[in-house]
Formats: sequence, structure tokens, C-alpha cells
Amino acid sequence: MRKSEILDQSPANESDDSEPQRAGIQSVEVGFELLNALSRASGALMLRDLAAAAGMSAAKAHRYLVSFQRLGLVTQDSASTRYDLGPAALRLGLASLSRIDAVRLARERIDALLPLTGHTLAIAVWGNQGPTMVHWTEAPQAVPVALRLGDVMPLLSSATGRCFAAFMGDEGHDAQRVGPMIREELARLKKLPRNGPLPLDLPTSMAEVQEMLDEVRRRGVARVVHSLQASVAGFGAPVFDVQGRMVLAMVVLGSVATLDTDWDGGPATALRDAARRLSADLGHREAAPRSDEP
Repeated sequence: MRKSEILDQSPANESDDSEPQRAGIQSVEVGFELLNALSRASGALMLRDLAAAAGMSAAKAHRYLVSFQRLGLVTQDSASTRYDLGPAALRLGLASLSRIDAVRLARERIDALLPLTGHTLAIAVWGNQGPTMVHWTEAPQAVPVALRLGDVMPLLSSATGRCFAAFMGDEGHDAQRVGPMIREELARLKKLPRNGPLPLDLPTSMAEVQEMLDEVRRRGVARVVHSLQASVAGFGAPVFDVQGRMVLAMVVLGSVATLDTDWDGGPATALRDAARRLSADLGHREAAPRSDEP
């Protein structure tokens, strides 16, 4: 074995107890890139592809992989010789996911999101009666909406409700309640006058509801303008867990005079990106776009 290889494998040459704690152990950080590459891959990888994804030579990667195999962090298929995450890595991942509180993580990100949106932010979960507000952080430009923690939001006239209606899916008791709740709310909306001073962004038929929800799914975010309350606009973005279930909505609300209501404007983009990052941290992996999609 070459001297350089001995040095590369020796923790004593990478870190010492006398060094500042922040120095860490470089070999651990380097080796983690292999595990990180496997976690991002859609399946098992050949050595050369795994090494390239981790930014190291195949020879260097192989040394780490031998140790990872002994620990059960990585497995190698004897027929294809491809590498994949092992049972120990899966146990660590599942243990971490079982300890995650999605609402807590969302709340921790609100402060960083506030200057990007410039408007009031909220978090909603699906409660016994529907989409329920569980957290509220007001911006300096306080939104002129009389909302309180625990308020249940309508499915068709709020960004929060539209978000849940679009992304709840069809499985489970709560998801099966969405359809009847939409039809009941739609019946009430049909009775509203349509000749007011402001355009009402509200559906009048199930066909319009379906079209509205299809657009929400296509955009990755729900939007309302004047619907929840006159002169108020908002966006709602879904957050998913490792099983692909929607666990909460991140919401931004503001006056139509100050909130950019463009689908690709600053507030919508910041909210959508934050929701996607949180979903990824919860273990969700977005489906790859089909080849016929733009």
C-alpha cells in the first residue's frame, strides 16, 4: 500500500483531539458524499457512476464503500456489482423521519421566509373539520384578515383550502371527505351575488372546480384574489412526507395592493421553494417529469 493511501485512511492525520472541535474529521465528511449520492439516485449505481456523483476517484470511493458495507450502510449486488443504501442506512433514515415534527420544522423556517415574501405567513394542517390554521406570523404590513389560530378555512375560497383540495389525494378517510365538502361549499357559493365591485375568483360548477384544482397542481401552489375577503390575496403551497401524503400547507397572505399575485412572482416562488425544501427534508421525493411534459 502506498504511503498516500495509509495517510488517507488514518483518522489521526485528519483530526486531533487538540484541534478545535469545529475542525471535525474530514474522512467522515468525504465518505458521507457517497451516501448522499446514493440517497439522491433513483436506484443502485455502478462504482464509477457513484464515485463521479460523489466527486472522487473510483479507487478512493471503493475504500470507503468497503467500510460502509461492513457497517451495513451500503450493499453491493453480487450479480450487477452495483451499490445501494444498506439496511443500516435505512434504519437511520426511518428513525430520523419518525422523530420529525413537520409543523415544528415549518415554524422554524418562517422567520427566514418572511423577508422573502414581505407578508404575513401561516401554517395549516388538516383537522377534524378541514384545513385548520395552527401558526400565524404577522409581517410589518399586517394582512387585513380577521383570522385566528384554530380557524377552519374554506376549500374553494381560500388558498389554504384550495391547496388541500388539490393535493390531498384520494386515499384515506380525510381525503374521501374532500369531495362532499367541495360540493357543499359550491352550493353555498352559487348563491352569492356576482355583480359586486370586485371580480370574485370563485368557481360556479364542478367543471370549474376541477379546472381550478388542475391549475393548482400544475403550478405547484394555490392562489386566491378577492375570494377569501375583498382586497385580500394569498398563496398556499403543499408540504409532503416520505409517503407522499400532504401533511401541511405553508401560506402567505396580504393586501392585493402590496402582495405580488403573479404565479411566478417573488412571494409565490419563495413559498413554493420553501415548501419543496421542507418536503425533501421530510423524505419526499418528487416524481420525475414525463418525457412528454415541457
